[in-house]
Amino acid sequence: MRIGILGAGGMADALGTQWARAGHEVMISGRDAATTAHRAARMTETARGAAVRAGSWAEAAEFGEVTMVAVRQAGLGDVLRAAGAALRGKPLIDVANAEGPGGHDPARPIAPMIRELTGAHVVKAFNLCHVDVWRMTPPVFDGRPLAVPLCGDDPAALAAVRALVTDLGCTPVDGGGLERAALLEATATFMIGLWFGGADAQAVLPPLSHAGV
Repeated sequence: MRIGILGAGGMADALGTQWARAGHEVMISGRDAATTAHRAARMTETARGAAVRAGSWAEAAEFGEVTMVAVRQAGLGDVLRAAGAALRGKPLIDVANAEGPGGHDPARPIAPMIRELTGAHVVKAFNLCHVDVWRMTPPVFDGRPLAVPLCGDDPAALAAVRALVTDLGCTPVDGGGLERAALLEATATFMIGLWFGGADAQAVLPPLSHAGV
């Protein structure tokens, strides 16, 4: 699969390297061409020689059969506009969270905004974990593979992202339609607050056998 990544930071590095190692073709993009090319070269080395390319926002959007946007919330609009019309109708993975403790606005969720700007088939995913989790090969805790909830409306886009989740050694979980992505964003804000407060947020919920289902 060809994966275009809008971003050249930690999430682009972590997830893109894993997918390159799994045999996918990856192109990253960033604001500074030289910095992006250097990052791509480092990713290629880490991915055991699986070539990671560097390009512009528009080139990465055109390149990807699936695109991931991994830039800070403040720059999302500018980056998506620079990526252009190539995103329309394609699967687009949104990993963004609101920035800062007061950044989450339930009236303005990120995922629907991305859909409106791009016309892409947006799937919200990968937003609940620190970037270092995505560098693990695989992310397994106490013998259980990490579960990754996905929210989206398009069956083909969801199928593509499920495959990419599985390639990481994780378990994809159906989180419902894109309207429920707002709940994933709120969950990230709440859990990150607990983690920063020193709480083991994973211990908040009981296992399925005690969930009253």
